[in-house]
Amino acid sequence: MSEVKFCENNLSQGTDEIAERIENELDDVAVLIEPCLGHCEECAVGPFALVNDKFIQADTADELYEKIVERLE
Repeated sequence: MSEVKFCENNLSQGTDEIAERIENELDDVAVLIEPCLGHCEECAVGPFALVNDKFIQADTADELYEKIVERLE
């Protein structure tokens, strides 16, 4: 099973919707919302996630979703 982690401090960047979308649309993917993922400098810049502990960042939440899907394939 793959794992996608989001920082709760980054949810305002649209990652809250991405987390929900992943839970609803993708099978065998665990979605975790953590208090802090230790990427504070990126957190303020834009949406990001850790996919199987690999850092992924994008300019928009939709772009992040696409990058996450690509990484999971």
